[in-house]
Amino acid sequence: SVGPVFARHIGHRLYRGEYYYTQSDAHVSYTQNWDADIIQQMEATHNDLAVLTTYLTDVQGSIEPETYKSLRNTRPIMCNTDYEGGPQGQHLRHLSQPERIPGIHGSPQMEPYWAAGYSFSRGHFVVNVPYDLYQPMIFQGEEMSIGIRGFTVGYDMYAPERSVCFHHYAVGKNASTRNKVPHFWENADHFAGTGKRAMKRLLGIVHMNPETDKSEWLHNDEELYGLGGVRTPEKFYETFGIDVRNKRTEHHLCRFVDKGIMHNEFNKVLRSDGMGVDYSRIDYQFKDPAVGEP
Repeated sequence: SVGPVFARHIGHRLYRGEYYYTQSDAHVSYTQNWDADIIQQMEATHNDLAVLTTYLTDVQGSIEPETYKSLRNTRPIMCNTDYEGGPQGQHLRHLSQPERIPGIHGSPQMEPYWAAGYSFSRGHFVVNVPYDLYQPMIFQGEEMSIGIRGFTVGYDMYAPERSVCFHHYAVGKNASTRNKVPHFWENADHFAGTGKRAMKRLLGIVHMNPETDKSEWLHNDEELYGLGGVRTPEKFYETFGIDVRNKRTEHHLCRFVDKGIMHNEFNKVLRSDGMGVDYSRIDYQFKDPAVGEP
């Protein structure tokens, strides 16, 4: 294996025009009638470019064993992200996400970030934001690539109001089984340097490494695996407090997202034809409301 990005690229090649598309992590259990539930949630957004996406809650204590119905009235929402360093360079990484009873009722709730652990959308998301086959040995960074590219095409991310699946994490009674599962980084020695080059391409395409000369990364098929023409990455960074030059984020973004402020304000400029939020009418720029607080 050379990592999840290439594996999911192969999965995207199986798309044959289905009306809806979903992906999730492996080792996931779904609730009874999950498909009808998530479709109903999707349609409640009145946004054809909605993507319902989130990290998943642990399966333990989450599904009733006889009816397979969810036992949870909370759900995670994607708003907690910061820079981290590593062998492949500095990049944004999602941290632990808040999980609470939704602040918005009757609809999924807008959020800035996309999560690879669960995603549900119209099928055209696969066509417009395909996984980049030129990103082998990538794990951290995948979500920034898909999420920001999707933003430039015009897609809007939402946290589901109800969770329809749960993850078998390597904790508690699942630890012994899950810890035996092979990954892909055990193959790193066979592909030395591949991940670094792939990360330069990933960050370069979404304008997240302005300090790197463009000659240092591969530009093959950028028209297919590149940006859309509806919004710019810079608009995303300005709106949600990301400084790509100094590698800093404005903290406490969850106070804007989790409480439903983002949803209530940005939903006002959802296009009347249901083709996404009109960010040309948004001049908001998030600033940390609690500098110095944890």
